[in-house]
Amino acid sequence: MSTNPSSALVADATPTPLKDARAQLAEAVKILGYDDGMCDMLATPRREVTVSVPLRRDDGSVELLVGHRVQHNMSRGPSKGGLRYSPTVDLDEVRALAMWMTWKCALVDIPYGGAKGGIAFDPRQYSRAEIQRVTRRYTSELMPILGPTTDIPAPDIGTDSQVMAWMMDTYSVNKGFTIPGVVTGKPTQLGGSLGRASATSRGVVLVALAALRHRGLELERTTAAVQGFGKVGRDAALFLWRAGVKVAAISDQYGSIQNSFGIDVPALERHVDESGSVVGFSGADDLPHRDDLLVADVDLLVPAAVEGVIHAGNAESVRASIVVEGANGPTTPEADRILEDAGCLVVPDILANAGGVIVSYFEWVQANQAYWWSELDVEARLKERMDHAWERVLSTAKSRDVSLRQAATVLAIETVATAHLARGLYP
Repeated sequence: MSTNPSSALVADATPTPLKDARAQLAEAVKILGYDDGMCDMLATPRREVTVSVPLRRDDGSVELLVGHRVQHNMSRGPSKGGLRYSPTVDLDEVRALAMWMTWKCALVDIPYGGAKGGIAFDPRQYSRAEIQRVTRRYTSELMPILGPTTDIPAPDIGTDSQVMAWMMDTYSVNKGFTIPGVVTGKPTQLGGSLGRASATSRGVVLVALAALRHRGLELERTTAAVQGFGKVGRDAALFLWRAGVKVAAISDQYGSIQNSFGIDVPALERHVDESGSVVGFSGADDLPHRDDLLVADVDLLVPAAVEGVIHAGNAESVRASIVVEGANGPTTPEADRILEDAGCLVVPDILANAGGVIVSYFEWVQANQAYWWSELDVEARLKERMDHAWERVLSTAKSRDVSLRQAATVLAIETVATAHLARGLYP
């Protein structure tokens, strides 16, 4: 049996992020007419590193954690991608996320390739001092492959600007001078960009509003549900609320809430800051099950948590006419087909949540120039990029008679393949 990546792109019916990513690639490669050699090159990461991360706990005991970093493609520039701290992290998940990041950067014309990193542990079960030691040891283990011209991490699930500050400091101390461009998503006092923290959420909402206009829906008459109230979902819900959209349902890892008249998002933020969860908010009713939100009777659904939440088992029950993917890979290929057959417009993750990497790129540019932009400048340039990408994808979907996901993936893969062919093979 062949072990080539192209022979396994659509094998095995059990959905996983990597299988979903490879299935999307296989579909786009078929549309573009590329051969097996190009397909294998696009499916296979350029470099993978797995490291052991010994941690000295606060009580003096030693625990061994495992970390990964995958650099998927570097044909168009240094690799770029988040660092995830989660107990579910494994190498295949990191491979999938790195591949999606390659397509995302290409789609919005950012001169990066895709990368991703992760450590398999739950940071909520560790002290801040322990997380710092994990971060510094992981960074030191990856020193040979990190750098502002090679691979640039950013925050993801379980990490934040402080983690990026520790990474930058560890790298800089080892190099002997301060190198702010080695990571993005840093605190502003260390060279982080204004507008970076909310960039992914802002991009999601810019595209969501464009999709609503495309479908002829008036904002004041539109209802929305947001799955996840963390890095992406919280600000996405707030920006939708500010735009006049009625946010009728919101969930987090603990449960879901609903108010058909609309949730007061700023009031919910105060409740979450005090209680740690959306559950029990006095301005809405708790739903029986957390995932009930996915099938709420709304116009717009924003899955902004983790991968694979809309799948063959629940896609037929999704009632939203528009799904805008705030998370990476929240919809499986089987669910994609079901939603398309039902007339649901799915705005794919590599377009919808590209705001984060766009403003990460802005941060990197500012660090390299040692010249900082205003928040208004950042937001205006982000909107310009997102609007242009939306129009490109929409136009390609119409001209090729394909879905928005297929159009976005085809555009991205064609961009990467063209760069690869222009560079040629060495030696």
